[in-house]
Amino acid sequence: MIRIVLVDDEALLRSALAALLPLKAEISVVAEAADGAAAVAVVREHQPDVVVIDLEMPGMDGLAAVERIRAENPEQVVLMLTRHARPGVLRRALKLGVRGFVSKSAHPTLIAEVIETLHAGKRWIDPDISALAVVDDSPLTDRELDVLRETLQGYSVAEIAGRLYLAEGTVRNYLSNAMQKTQTPNRREAARYARSREWL
Repeated sequence: MIRIVLVDDEALLRSALAALLPLKAEISVVAEAADGAAAVAVVREHQPDVVVIDLEMPGMDGLAAVERIRAENPEQVVLMLTRHARPGVLRRALKLGVRGFVSKSAHPTLIAEVIETLHAGKRWIDPDISALAVVDDSPLTDRELDVLRETLQGYSVAEIAGRLYLAEGTVRNYLSNAMQKTQTPNRREAARYARSREWL
C-alpha cells in the first residue's frame, strides 16, 4: 500500500482525487492539505511515501512547500501537479528533487500509475511539460529569476534579501542585471517581462 498526502487548494479536485486514486491502485490517502504551509505540517506528521502537491496555490506555493519538506526529509518522493509548467518552474522543481510532473487534467488512472512509478524509484515527467523545458530561451541566471519571483510577490529589496539569505547589495546587483538583460526601467517591469516570456 502506497501512503500519500494530497495537497491542493481546490477542494473539489482534492476530494475527487482522494476518492478515485485508491480505486485505481494500492494507494491510501493518509492526509490532505489545502495550502503549502499546511502541507509541510501534515507531511511532517504522517511521513507519507509520496506527496502529491499542486504547483499553484495562494500563500506558500507548491515549490516553496517542497523546498521546506525536502529540507526536513531529503528522501521525500514528490509528484507535482500543474496546469501549465513554465520552463523555469520545471527546472527549479527538478533542482528541488521533484521526481514527477503531471498535468492536473490527467486522468486519475494515469496519476495513480505515476505515483506507482515514483514509489518504485523512477521519474516521470509529462511529455508536453518536458518539451516546454527544452525550449528555454531565458538569458537570466537562476538567482536573477529568484529575485524577480520575489519581486512579483510584492517584497521589498530588504525583504527579498531576508527571504533568500542574501545581502541587500547582492539582491540589487541581481535585479540590476535582470533589468539590463530584459531592457526594462525597473525591477517590477523586469519581473513582469520575465513572467510574460514564461521564464518564471
